[in-house]
Amino acid sequence: MSEQKRLFLLDAYALIFRGYYALIKNPRINSKGMDTSAIMGFVNSLFDVIKREQPDHLAVAFDKGGSVERTELFEDYKANRDETPEAIKIAVPYIQEILTAMKIPVVELEGYEADDLIGTLAKQAEKEGYKTFMVTPDKDFGQLVSENIFMYRPARMGNGIEIWGIPEVQKRFGVQRPEQVIDYLGMMGDASDNIPGLPGVGDKTAKKFLEQFESMEGLLANTDQLKGKMKEKVEANADLGRLSRKLAEIKIDCDVTFNAEDFEMCEPDAAAVQKIFEDLEFRRLKEQFIKIFSGEVETTTQVTSTPTAKQEAKVAGSGQFTLFGGDPSEAAATIKDVNSRKTISDIPHFYQLVEDGVAMDLFLEKLMRQTSVCFDTETTSINPLEAKLVGIAFSWSAGKGFYVAFPESMEAALERIEKFRPFFEAEHIEKIGQNLKYDVKVLQNYNVHVKGKLFDTMLAHYLINPDMRHNMDVLSETYLNYTPVSITELIGKKGKNQLSMRDVPLEKQTEYAVEDADVTFQLAQHFRPELSEAKTDKLFDEIEVPLLRVLADMEREGINLDKGFLNELSVELDKDIKSLESKIYEQAGEEFNIASPRQLGEILFGKMNLVDKPKKTKTGQYSTAEDVLSYLAKDHEIIQNVLDFRGLSKLKSTYVDALPNEVQKNSGRVHTDYMQTVAATGRLSSNNPNLQNIPIRTERGRQVRKAFIPRDKDHVLLAADYSQIELRIIAALSEEDTMISAFKNGEDIHASTASKVFDVPIDEVTREQRSNAKTVNFGIIYGVSAFGLSNQTDLSRAEAKELIDTYYKTYPKLRNYMSEQVDFARDNGYVQTVLGRRRYLKDINAGNQVVRGAAERNAVNAPIQGSAADIIKIAMINIHKKLAEGEYRTKMLLQVHDELVFDCYKPELEEMKELIKNEMENAYKMAVPLDVEVGIGENWLEAH
Repeated sequence: MSEQKRLFLLDAYALIFRGYYALIKNPRINSKGMDTSAIMGFVNSLFDVIKREQPDHLAVAFDKGGSVERTELFEDYKANRDETPEAIKIAVPYIQEILTAMKIPVVELEGYEADDLIGTLAKQAEKEGYKTFMVTPDKDFGQLVSENIFMYRPARMGNGIEIWGIPEVQKRFGVQRPEQVIDYLGMMGDASDNIPGLPGVGDKTAKKFLEQFESMEGLLANTDQLKGKMKEKVEANADLGRLSRKLAEIKIDCDVTFNAEDFEMCEPDAAAVQKIFEDLEFRRLKEQFIKIFSGEVETTTQVTSTPTAKQEAKVAGSGQFTLFGGDPSEAAATIKDVNSRKTISDIPHFYQLVEDGVAMDLFLEKLMRQTSVCFDTETTSINPLEAKLVGIAFSWSAGKGFYVAFPESMEAALERIEKFRPFFEAEHIEKIGQNLKYDVKVLQNYNVHVKGKLFDTMLAHYLINPDMRHNMDVLSETYLNYTPVSITELIGKKGKNQLSMRDVPLEKQTEYAVEDADVTFQLAQHFRPELSEAKTDKLFDEIEVPLLRVLADMEREGINLDKGFLNELSVELDKDIKSLESKIYEQAGEEFNIASPRQLGEILFGKMNLVDKPKKTKTGQYSTAEDVLSYLAKDHEIIQNVLDFRGLSKLKSTYVDALPNEVQKNSGRVHTDYMQTVAATGRLSSNNPNLQNIPIRTERGRQVRKAFIPRDKDHVLLAADYSQIELRIIAALSEEDTMISAFKNGEDIHASTASKVFDVPIDEVTREQRSNAKTVNFGIIYGVSAFGLSNQTDLSRAEAKELIDTYYKTYPKLRNYMSEQVDFARDNGYVQTVLGRRRYLKDINAGNQVVRGAAERNAVNAPIQGSAADIIKIAMINIHKKLAEGEYRTKMLLQVHDELVFDCYKPELEEMKELIKNEMENAYKMAVPLDVEVGIGENWLEAH
């Protein structure tokens, strides 16, 4: 019996929008400043279907000009939609170009929506004996489902793919037959398409009506069985109901024809596809494309039906498959890496291993005559504190470079590094590198301190294009059109079989290592003029590069941890979590998995009915997201208990149980890694472990800080914290006199604000008024809305709106400053901090209100947050310098946003309090004085 053929029809726009919004908080921006999220999202969905399903037939349907028929029926159909985001408008031609190159048919018809085209093709294919899968997250397609037509909802946010056949549609919509989904949508309407529906009818009522009357017409013919207001509403809006049903119905009679031959999967134009991916800077997708279509990739198990003949062949055969039948090795021969980028085998280069003896002496002599040299260390570990040197590569001229190998014996390695000490400590030679902080820390293991000017290509690129990735391979391909040799080619992929760099033959080490130094040297020449063009060279030379050395020292120092205390805290947290668990079970009337969003949603909103119209996720389950539950917590004790349960569970797993495992064996301390190139605002981020996110708003969260202790009994922890630095910056930048004078007079700024906005004398301000003023003071910087403010306080939305309006009237210059920032961004495409750090805002003139609104908030927030980041960086550089010059034993250990933590040597305590406070308060002069609070303690909590 021949296997049933399968057709996959993709709803283009639904997948494009989904891909774009999935990355809205962290969009993919390439070096040309183009937002490629929508294209990437769509191609990922397409590849996922091809990889999982190996379809026989596949096509992609696009809307073209919207539905003329529906708009004629109802002028406001889809009229509520925001303008399509710019990134999506740009994406469509690229996606169609990719599909053409992949030889996948594009189906579009002027005046019709993709839904109607998919509906028509699915019904035609069904008649020809096909199984059809409609690939879309859009629930409206439920009406088309039949024995041979299915909805294929792509994977999202960690949820796997879902296949909806008749049983799933019956369950989701409470219907007997899928066609009744049209009646369901007609009754309750569809906000996203602006279909009105019957007033007062929601999900539950629509399901009840369908059970009772089977259809819209059945309902309208039996309104005598309805009661009261509902009867009146339904009778008065019968025509609206009929119209809504008509708008919701997907057409199955469009002028398109399913021709099996046209839709058959065939071999793509590999070179054309790869060219487009290179232009878009899609490195991973290009690799994925080659793997999928050459048969290299192991496909995931097909979920739509029993294994196909192709899959059985795959299991029995070589562990590979080809989409087009036949021998996988033939496919691999036709679809291979077509690369316009050069590689080491295309470009003449002179990479030399420096041998001992005369050659080494000549090399060292030549090295010391240079004024700018790129160097790159090859080591045994990515952890710089444990890493041993395997070799060092040097380059000072494009296409040329040298490699010096290091022996395994520490004694012999120390002897060899001595020969290079004059180079590393030479003040007159500039040292270039990619992520130099790593190399600086590795060399410190050998007691070598890198001196002279530094040029870090990763930091340079971060200032040039903060929204892009900054690793060397990406930079090389983007700016030099060159693909370096991958480390995995030398040592294999991560895992127990991965080799050490020491196991790699010397000639391979040489080629790989010197190529890195050569590429980095060339990138530095490329970035120098760009830094000065954007006027960020001063920021680079005076802040980011000097900070690199400061961070290297702080990371190397690490901080002492009281593991015993954390073990005790873990036991206590266990008790608290168990106690909350029991309370929740008691309140729910049954036991369930509290950590499962699906089970939790069913209990809170299905069983307990805590709210009338619970919010649902795209997959139709009840949403138990943090923002949803926080909003309801004050009215329902069980929800507060769930939030507490989540908070304590996260605290226990992320910090209390995890921190002791982060203690380094050789130092007995915790060493975080500060990243300078992650946050676009200029803030540092902390990794392995992240010490910047330890919660301090809860009692238990604060307890974790108790675990951080001084190095020994001769030291105490000193914590110095900028007080309200962001408010001080916004007051100074906006030149808001009232705020400036409040800060200058040392007033409590929140009480001062409350006194003005609530129009009461400052000594009569209540705690609640001060608290509300504080929320607005901090919220304004982040563009808080009346809705947001009412959620964070006990104010109603109307009261919150009035408070915000009064606030702006009280501080008119602040409002003007915010408008000026947005205007500046509109004209220039970026905003900047007090030191000229730029935040590029490509969406500032977007037509889509949501997208534009986010960019406008960033236009106000980035200069404030970024200036605060710049100021603390200056303070860190100055303090570090003073500690070194004075040969103090006190060490700077941590930076947590506006706070610095020190291991303070007790005899230096009074001197340190003054020195640190003075340097922090005078790091940058503004119209408002900076204020620093200093605390001392036997642990971080006590000192904070």
